[in-house]
Amino acid sequence: INHKKGRPTHEEQRQADRGASKADKRPKTEELKTYCRERVCKKIERLSLPKNKKPTAQEIATTVTQLRQELHVTVKFVLDTINANPDLPHLSRSNYYYTLTKDDKNLKNEKVMKRIKEIFEEHRHRYGYRRITAQLHREGMRVNHKRVKRLMVKMHLYAITIRRRFKYSSYKGTIGKIKSNLIKRHFAAIIPDRHWYSDITEFHLNGEKLYLSPVMDGCSQEIVAYTLSRHPVLKQVMDMLDLAYKKHPALNGLIFHTDQGWQYQHAAFQAWLKNHGVSQSMSRKGNSLDDGLMEGFFGILKREMFYGFEKTFKTMDELEQAIKEYIHYYNHDRIKTVLKNHTPIEYRNMVLNKAVQ
Repeated sequence: INHKKGRPTHEEQRQADRGASKADKRPKTEELKTYCRERVCKKIERLSLPKNKKPTAQEIATTVTQLRQELHVTVKFVLDTINANPDLPHLSRSNYYYTLTKDDKNLKNEKVMKRIKEIFEEHRHRYGYRRITAQLHREGMRVNHKRVKRLMVKMHLYAITIRRRFKYSSYKGTIGKIKSNLIKRHFAAIIPDRHWYSDITEFHLNGEKLYLSPVMDGCSQEIVAYTLSRHPVLKQVMDMLDLAYKKHPALNGLIFHTDQGWQYQHAAFQAWLKNHGVSQSMSRKGNSLDDGLMEGFFGILKREMFYGFEKTFKTMDELEQAIKEYIHYYNHDRIKTVLKNHTPIEYRNMVLNKAVQ
């Protein structure tokens, strides 16, 4: 037998150590192999237990690495065991190494994620990923809405969902003059103070009721004026008209659209509009879509500050204050996509400035 003289080279020693380590990591007996396979299958199965969802490649790759260290087996042994079981999620060898070596793509999004969470909390969970994306664009951050949605899901940030309840109806039949529908669902106006919309909605709290009567502008969708009352009386609507006129006195050519509620059929209400040069328009009987702009505002208002938050209001006075704060927030802070990602007040000022120029 001829033995090679001298010590082995560095490369030969490394290959020998590598071969020895691989040999040590291979299960020696069938019993040990069976035990290792059971451990692998059991641990991979646990990945889908919490929510019964398919685990990600990152989760599988991390678990495979842990199994290698615990059982002292090769990657090939673990992956072959996983891929041989049809009930387990499969992972190829190339995908395993790719997942280990790739950088976490969310590490470069730390600044964006921080700002997303701040916006989400500032608006009290009222913004979804589309509105948050628009707000980031307003701040000069060019972020795709898909990335914002993915990051919000990763941080478990979910906007308030829709919860519809009761609806107030002031229709009591024909008790006055019914006006024709001049709007015909063409809600938008080119300039402010050309289309106004109004309706009444009610809030139930602790066995009591509160009624809100606002006026919305069809151009900027701002709430021009509003009144709150514990009873749906005519004075509430007349006070609302006076507040709106005091704020915007140039009403010539204005169309005031409502439903066929008894307040809007009243002679005093119709006389006030006629004396101020305002044309009255009414929705068709039983057709709430003709007053869809106002109905949409009521849905947003109750979804974002009332439904699900009833327990936070101990008295009617607290509820009134919350409604006043929300309407101010709606006019000055809440951006709308239909207004090119501007708030109602910003959009109104922008339109008036362009009209002057």
